[in-house]
Amino acid sequence: MRVISTFIKQNTVGKPALSISRLKHLIIKFSAILAFATMGVMQLAHAAERPDSFADLAERLSPSVVNISTATIVEGRPGFDMPQFPPGSPFEEFFEEFSDRGQARRAQSLGSGFIIDEAGIVVTNNHVIENADEITISLADDTRFKAEIVGRDRKTDIAVLKFDPEDVQLSAVSFGDSDALRVGDWVVAIGNPFGLGGTVTAGIVSARGRDIGSGPYDDFIQTDASINRGNSGGPLFNLEGEVIGINTAIFSQTGGSVGIGFAISANLATNVVSQLQEYGRTRRGWLGVFIQEITPDIAESLGLEDATGALVSAVTEGGPADNSGIEAGDVIRQFDGKKIDRMRDLPRIVAETPVEKTVPVEIVRNGETIIQDVTLGELEQAENGGLLSGGKPQDEDVFSFGALGLTVQTLTAELAEEFGLGEDETGVVITEVIEGSPAAERGLQAGDLIKRLGQSRVASALELKEGIDAAREAGRNGVLMLIESDGRTRFVQLGFVDR
Repeated sequence: MRVISTFIKQNTVGKPALSISRLKHLIIKFSAILAFATMGVMQLAHAAERPDSFADLAERLSPSVVNISTATIVEGRPGFDMPQFPPGSPFEEFFEEFSDRGQARRAQSLGSGFIIDEAGIVVTNNHVIENADEITISLADDTRFKAEIVGRDRKTDIAVLKFDPEDVQLSAVSFGDSDALRVGDWVVAIGNPFGLGGTVTAGIVSARGRDIGSGPYDDFIQTDASINRGNSGGPLFNLEGEVIGINTAIFSQTGGSVGIGFAISANLATNVVSQLQEYGRTRRGWLGVFIQEITPDIAESLGLEDATGALVSAVTEGGPADNSGIEAGDVIRQFDGKKIDRMRDLPRIVAETPVEKTVPVEIVRNGETIIQDVTLGELEQAENGGLLSGGKPQDEDVFSFGALGLTVQTLTAELAEEFGLGEDETGVVITEVIEGSPAAERGLQAGDLIKRLGQSRVASALELKEGIDAAREAGRNGVLMLIESDGRTRFVQLGFVDR
């Protein structure tokens, strides 16, 4: 109010009485000045968010970053009887050097890690300590300790180590919320690649949720902060000093940093690290489905509005999904309240869910949205039990479909024997595929079984024909089929080509 009063006095004292138009003019003028001032304050606030220096942050966090050196005993080639030469012969020196190469030697590698518990718990990449016979932890002041592996996870490339700090006071850091990161946020990468006391680089978040093909649960933060050789396993910090990533990989054609680095997201790492500390291994949730990406063609065949979600191509018999009523052909749109935008989202979200937890799964079946409650199993137990090697859905006349390029027949015992199929198999078998047809382009071949048309089971060639005819009459561009080949199943979209 004092500002408004002063402004009015400056614009009215010694001047004619205020008219309505004059008062409006003053109000507009004051509003413009106030808006300009507010903009200036906001700009100053944004400028304050950009640090002038990272020195305080680096000084506080560097003691928690360690160097990790490993030694591996590499067996040489079996020895051989060296020829005898006169003493001092040039051949004697050559063959002695060659013979030494056959002896066992120590191969060393270097990486980084960070302390998360003052009791001596260290997190790093699995590839830093893989195949190591000895592991040495070096602090920022070059104090060294022997370490042992608490647990490791190859699928996410994370390992947890432990060493006895004796009477040394350690400095630990904690994980932050990587989901709170925004593209453009400042990040700081600290490593201890060669025991030099630490290296510090800064940059911004370039992208989130990157899939670089390193594993089934890829969820990488991309940054332009330099991540050089030996920095693998080191932490990526936000400006609050929280670990929001584990520096893991770079994209480079020369081996040096080119501004494209990748860090495992903290939210993925936190769950894995916790399990490794508690169990010495991971215990991931298991749904028991085989899935595939939903393409625009598949979405159109299923009558979906968009190509989001994960398409179930097979269900493991007796698995959690099978026991809850999920079927091949279902489209999973949400899992435990989390939206499934892309197929690859589902394995990561399921794996992060506690074993034996009952969760709601939203699926779309024949255009209808259904909620199924599923009690998850343990992925590692399923792997050890051989349940992930394959999966088949539980599922009469000859017809040729020139527009698709194939001929089918209801499966009989004779056809099963001819194509080497199991005696208990049922469905529709492909007996001929026309070269150059849509079926051939999709890799279909004689002996493949058609288990479903769209999301409906087909028990006979007649049922398949009726379904295909209905699709054509509805103006569809093609049909979606669930194909079983060599014990595995997949959905295949076939477009109509009139012949």
